[in-house]
Amino acid sequence: MTARYHEWAPDEEDGWVWSPIGASRVLVFCDGGIHEEMLKDSVRTNAYRDAILKNKQLFKGKNVLDVGCGTGILSMFAAKAGAAHVVGVDMSNIIDQAQKIIEANGFKDKITLVKGKVEEVELPVKEFDIIISEWMGYFLLYESMLDTVLLARDKYLKNDGLLFPDVCTMYLAAIEDGDYKEEKIGYWDNVYGFDYSCIKEVALREPLVDTVDLKAVVTQPFAFKRIDLRTAKKEDLDFEAPFKLTATRNDYIHAFIGWFDTEFSCLHVPMRFSTGPHAKYTHWKQTVFYTREAITVSQATTDESLLKTNEEINGTIKVSPNARNNRDLDIVIEYQHNGSDGSASERLEFQMS
Repeated sequence: MTARYHEWAPDEEDGWVWSPIGASRVLVFCDGGIHEEMLKDSVRTNAYRDAILKNKQLFKGKNVLDVGCGTGILSMFAAKAGAAHVVGVDMSNIIDQAQKIIEANGFKDKITLVKGKVEEVELPVKEFDIIISEWMGYFLLYESMLDTVLLARDKYLKNDGLLFPDVCTMYLAAIEDGDYKEEKIGYWDNVYGFDYSCIKEVALREPLVDTVDLKAVVTQPFAFKRIDLRTAKKEDLDFEAPFKLTATRNDYIHAFIGWFDTEFSCLHVPMRFSTGPHAKYTHWKQTVFYTREAITVSQATTDESLLKTNEEINGTIKVSPNARNNRDLDIVIEYQHNGSDGSASERLEFQMS
């Protein structure tokens, strides 16, 4: 997985690492500085704040478990909403800073923080009314904690308990991105007169996490996977799903993109936010999967002698945890397109690591 722009940045363990631009300017006290980026993601943080604080009746007097509590922001929202007691769990050193934050904001008696893995620690409360967690990763499932949330659900959540959030939906679309694909992928064909094409194959297998301009999208989006956290099982995170992308204009396709929507459907007035190219920026951005060949697509015309329906790309996407590291993802996209300007089909293999 790559980000579009990089620079050398300080790293606590390795000294210096090749990191996305801006990483060296966020908090580096733990976990590569992701916490500041997440807190400053107003879409993400405001969605959780509103889901909790605008529904205080659900939290008043309840026991709440915050899985992967990080700096404790969600735990404090829950305490502010009237929870009787909040337990936050995190295995990283950020929990040491979270403890100071909890105390500084007057929640020491309402919030208990536990350092360790949910799978291993002993919690001071044995049963919870609500589980809150910001577990989503890039492309929803890369480095996500969903399996941990599901374990916490089965072990600690009451039968009528609530999950915040409780539904996520994954989407796929296709984009025109010829200029940047040439810059990123085509570059390796001729590097100062030398053949570096072996690196081109490596680059093609590595998805790109970046913001995509809505104007680049040339198909309708397709929802290929819905995950209901109330009923999902760990085995559901290894899946294959069909997709159908319908062209919205005459253009060329150079990549597929993926994103997800997150829902708090248990509320009286359900809430949701999207990480798609049509929505306000989030730190999850979108995930880009480049094709080897450009695909030509056309939309319908009013001329009865020509194309009468918008062309489609049909295929399947398979998503699996990597065998060596289950936080990484193996992704296979297979597609077929029979268009007015010719046919195309490919099997594309990617690894997010």
